Amino acid sequence: MESIIKGRALKYGDNINTDIISPPQYMELPIKEAAKYAMSAIDPEFHLKAGPGAIMVADNNLGSGSSRETSPLTLKHLGLRVMVAEFFARIFYRNSINVGLIPLGCSEAGRIGDGDELVIDLTQGQIRNETKNETYDCDKVPDHIMKLIEQGGLVASLTDKFAAGQNFPAKRS
Repeated sequence: MESIIKGRALKYGDNINTDIISPPQYMELPIKEAAKYAMSAIDPEFHLKAGPGAIMVADNNLGSGSSRETSPLTLKHLGLRVMVAEFFARIFYRNSINVGLIPLGCSEAGRIGDGDELVIDLTQGQIRNETKNETYDCDKVPDHIMKLIEQGGLVASLTDKFAAGQNFPAKRS
């Protein structure tokens, strides 16, 4: 995966919880179908806007609520690769990495507007807002996390290791 990601911001505010991202009434549907309803409570056109070239941006507290993986899975199915927020709920943050999405913390996410053109340098920890001619510091993505994301997430990484016959260290007592 390249360390530079370019795209258009899809901007949302504070407290975008997992029920907003992936409405529970559609949770039993296959991810392909459920993804059509992602963010529909606040943006019924989200599934049409999201995709390659889109970067989801929120202010504070993205992904609070349920620990279910359907929220990041629906976003990934729509083609998103990276999300930017001032703060992520811990379980949502980890679930995103586990499914192969990049949750990127940025204390200045509130400065980003809907439709702004962004250039994100994952290894340097910078977001360049081309629309506003501004640069923001963000979290750097550690190498081991980038490797997991490149492999498609934790399950894909472990599947590859098991298929290759790699042994894992025994659990220590």
